[in-house]
Amino acid sequence: MDKVQEELHVLLDYWIEHNREHEAEFREWAAKIVFSSREVAQQLGEAAAKLAEANSDLIKARQILGK
Repeated sequence: MDKVQEELHVLLDYWIEHNREHEAEFREWAAKIVFSSREVAQQLGEAAAKLAEANSDLIKARQILGK
């Protein structure tokens, strides 16, 4: 693995973990707000789902990079 690939591998690990933390935080806040604003909770849930989807792509990229 060359230097750029090594750096990207570190970044991918960081981005994946960072997204997981934000996804969990969005879901937590969706649960807190659901009784006062279902619409806001829905939007937070959708944002969390999109982060999970982005993470799936980042995980695939990391797997390909590791080959």
